[in-house]
Amino acid sequence: MTTISNSIATTAQSAQGGSSASSGSDIGSQINRITQQIKNLTQKLKDVANSSGETEDKLKQQEMIQAQIKMLQAQLAQLQRQQAEEAQQKQAQNTVKAEGVNSPSAQHQVDIYI
Repeated sequence: MTTISNSIATTAQSAQGGSSASSGSDIGSQINRITQQIKNLTQKLKDVANSSGETEDKLKQQEMIQAQIKMLQAQLAQLQRQQAEEAQQKQAQNTVKAEGVNSPSAQHQVDIYI
């Protein structure tokens, strides 16, 4: 139990510290890192269920792991929203209004007097 608890604590610390420390990093790499952590915790959850030991201890460990998975999933959802917003902003910046005959600009106006 001590080994599993220590590894769970280490994973939780890296997940919490990693998101705030690497906020300036590439969002895609953060998403990949969190996804990998969720996979690792899911595997640990299966290992705890199949391990020998007292039922109460196993339940406590499973609850801790599940709480960490939920926390990581929330971070993942936040990063995905942020990534979508950035992509939308880039797309809006890349959309250039065409200037010319059909959509005159202030510089390309024609005064017509009748």
